[in-house]
Amino acid sequence: MLTVTMSPVLTPWRRRAHAPLVTTALAAGLLLAPVPGVAATAAAHQAASTPRDFASTSHAFIEALWRIDPDGAIYAGRYEGSGRLPVPDAAARAARLAFVTQWQQRLDAVSAQSLGVHQRTDLVQLRNKLDQDRFELEVLRQYSWDPSSYSVAGPIDLMLQTRFAPEPRRLRLLLQRIQGIPAYYQAAQQAIERPTREHTQLAIEQAPGNLSVLDELGRAARASKALGAAEHRQFEARLADAKAAVAGYVEFLRAQLRRMDAEPGYARPFRLGADLYEPKFRLEIQSERSAAQTYEAALQAREQLLAQMTELARSLWPQWMGAASPPTDRLPLIGQVIERLSHRHVARAEFYPEIRRQIATLQAWVRQKDLISQDPRKPLVVRETPVYQRGVAGAGIDAPGPYRPQDRTYYNVTPLDDLSDEQAESTLREYNHWILQILNIHEAVPGHYTQLVHANRSRSLVKTLFGNGAMVEGWAVFSERMMLENGWGDQAPEMWLMWCKWNLRSVTNAILDYSVHVQGMTEAEGVDLLTRQAFQTRQEAREKWRRVTLTSVQLTSYFSGYNDIMALRAARQAQLGERFRVKDFNEQFLSYGNAPVSAIRALMLDTQPQPK
Repeated sequence: MLTVTMSPVLTPWRRRAHAPLVTTALAAGLLLAPVPGVAATAAAHQAASTPRDFASTSHAFIEALWRIDPDGAIYAGRYEGSGRLPVPDAAARAARLAFVTQWQQRLDAVSAQSLGVHQRTDLVQLRNKLDQDRFELEVLRQYSWDPSSYSVAGPIDLMLQTRFAPEPRRLRLLLQRIQGIPAYYQAAQQAIERPTREHTQLAIEQAPGNLSVLDELGRAARASKALGAAEHRQFEARLADAKAAVAGYVEFLRAQLRRMDAEPGYARPFRLGADLYEPKFRLEIQSERSAAQTYEAALQAREQLLAQMTELARSLWPQWMGAASPPTDRLPLIGQVIERLSHRHVARAEFYPEIRRQIATLQAWVRQKDLISQDPRKPLVVRETPVYQRGVAGAGIDAPGPYRPQDRTYYNVTPLDDLSDEQAESTLREYNHWILQILNIHEAVPGHYTQLVHANRSRSLVKTLFGNGAMVEGWAVFSERMMLENGWGDQAPEMWLMWCKWNLRSVTNAILDYSVHVQGMTEAEGVDLLTRQAFQTRQEAREKWRRVTLTSVQLTSYFSGYNDIMALRAARQAQLGERFRVKDFNEQFLSYGNAPVSAIRALMLDTQPQPK
């Protein structure tokens, strides 16, 4: 599935499939000493009980967080500490845990009853963020078994590409940062214990991407006339040391693979199991349903979709399948019609250019229909996915953080160059004439790209920074349906059948993720679920199976968020009656930043539309 490509910090604006909304500075333990003065005094606790002082407290937390997590700050658009590369060692993880404890105590003393509804939801988000951090450090401990969580490329790439300072200043900050790369990878090796085979292989595959970013930095440094001779020499020496550190890390990982081959049971299983999955789901998704309840809801939604698809396939059979008798079983009936429709797709060479063309068409159509406001000052740049981000998903959005909303937003598309002819044809059939349009709605307009532009306008920095992945993915899925309801595709049954197929993917994502990580579903069973029962191609199924071995919980966010948004829309329509307007709902929903849908529901249903 060409879905969102998560980049190395796990935030709503730069999303990665590993575990949404927690920074890799946490996952890998890239931490510094606690900030002096973080420990709360009784006076501070009392003061935070007023709305004004809670605003000061939340601001103080964010500023303190950026001081201990400079990588997370970079992804948010703050570069004050960007010259510092924290070392992910045990002392740093202990310091971060102390930081979490101190701030949990401080926020636990805040009286939620004294705050307005907007600040109460901010308080919930801050507490959830700290609970999630503690779970990552003490229980999940992904830093010990996921070698792919250690990567230096992302912040370096951002510092090179973002004009937060004149180029000489940025290069000098990078000169400081790369000095720490050998210690960084040495600490990574010490932290890793019984890694999973799947994450070890991914880290090895992504290593050339780290080297390519270092090469790009070297070219930029050599081209700079502002650097002195001594600085040029330092760059060459430090880059050589950095590349050697990456190579050493790769060799360490290859040795881990050899040990896995030699010692059965050494590799950690990639499946989380129920004891880890349920709390991870609760913290990441923040739904009123448990993981098990969401799984059951997905099974019910699957039946509803298949019933709708059966009717659509029957209506399309004479036009597309000729005089042949349709199968009586629903799965072959739907599958054969989808297979015939899927032959209509762009040529391999036109896949990337067609995506670029469709973005402009979508933007113009949304403006014409007045479905949601857009910002022409923030253009979307379609580009090939950077090498260091490849390997988990095929397409996604890299948007700037809330501190620098003026920066470029990238729509990353992994090219088909590395695929065989058979694999490329399979991918093109999956992203056929209709589904390629739905993909671009989901990822770009009015999906992720539009949503993230609106999120950066939110008056709540807390909700934007520590947002909810299910809301982000749920909006993208919701936007697909909203576009078709308002006339995209001219209500053609082919478009609706393909949307149902695409929506079935979101439902199947949730079923697959829970089935694999909790119930022990095998690869053969997973591929059958994806291909025969969800009508995905073999290539797509292979890629999705790999993704579920590398991620957990995130695949459930599509269905969970979408379901909750649809329920909220129905409640808002019932509340407003004839006064309900599509654009008003869309813009009000997105105005709350990346808050959980449950929080947005409380905020929206407590308000009435402003008089025109």
